[in-house]
Amino acid sequence: MTLLDLLILLPVAFLTSVVSVVTGATSLITVPVMLLLGMSAPEAIASNMVALTALSLGASMQYHKGGEIQPERLKTLTVLTLLGSLLGALMVGWLPVKALKGVVVGAMLLMAVVVLRPIRTTQVQYRPQVGHPLTFLLGVYGGLFSGGYVTLLTVVFQHTLGFSLREAVASTKWMNVCSSLVAVVVFTLQEQVVWPIALLMAVTMFFGARAGVVWTRGWSEATLRRVFTFAVLLLAARALVMDVPWAEMF
Repeated sequence: MTLLDLLILLPVAFLTSVVSVVTGATSLITVPVMLLLGMSAPEAIASNMVALTALSLGASMQYHKGGEIQPERLKTLTVLTLLGSLLGALMVGWLPVKALKGVVVGAMLLMAVVVLRPIRTTQVQYRPQVGHPLTFLLGVYGGLFSGGYVTLLTVVFQHTLGFSLREAVASTKWMNVCSSLVAVVVFTLQEQVVWPIALLMAVTMFFGARAGVVWTRGWSEATLRRVFTFAVLLLAARALVMDVPWAEMF
């Protein structure tokens, strides 16, 4: 990768990390850019996981400092995420990412409908029998690719585990630390990480995430919901246009 390529990639990585603190879906932007700049798919996915770990760690540290992450609520969810992510990372070598894209498109559209409905206090339910399996399954997807993982997990936390949107946004950053770190270990053992690129992106996205947390902390729950809903709708539209193999269906 040339210096010019880095001058394109690193600003994209920084700006994406600032915004994706709330919206998630970092990989749906960074991985395609890395592919356009000449990296192979395994190298792009693996190197991006290193950067995602740093991004999520930076955001988690900032959220924990502000008291927005409650570790006691996340113990079981952390274990489920670690197990799911390990399985997902091990699947990278033999399961085509396209196999999951149809599921992700459908999930994005479903989540868009869900988040458009405001949650009243009396409607919030704690349904671990739904939330825990979904956390594990999303962990598998997070270890495999991660594009849209945090976005979907945020909705699961809010609508099945009783988190407010702000709590869900903060807590899923810690989940993404776990998911991405497991994947990084597997990808490192498989020698798929391009470390010079990965480390430059990691530093850039670590500070971008911290800046994003500071920037969005003063937003109201209503503003967070509007931004998050817009992101889900945008990602669903992108998935429909770019990820569904329409030509193969007709």
